[in-house]
Amino acid sequence: MFDVLAYTITDCIRISGLGRTTLYEAIGAGKIEARKAGGRTLIMADSLRAFIAGLPAADIRTGRAN
Repeated sequence: MFDVLAYTITDCIRISGLGRTTLYEAIGAGKIEARKAGGRTLIMADSLRAFIAGLPAADIRTGRAN
């Protein structure tokens, strides 16, 4: 088995639960590292993990971020 280096946009949306717009906004803001391979955008796996880990914790009782 091997570690995944990068995800396509579609794979990233599927595995992360992020929406397409949120993902592209984070890429545009420099919060998620992306690379271009021809016409394909690849999201660096470590960058995606770090972005999600850095999101605020949700208060399950209210549904809001802390």
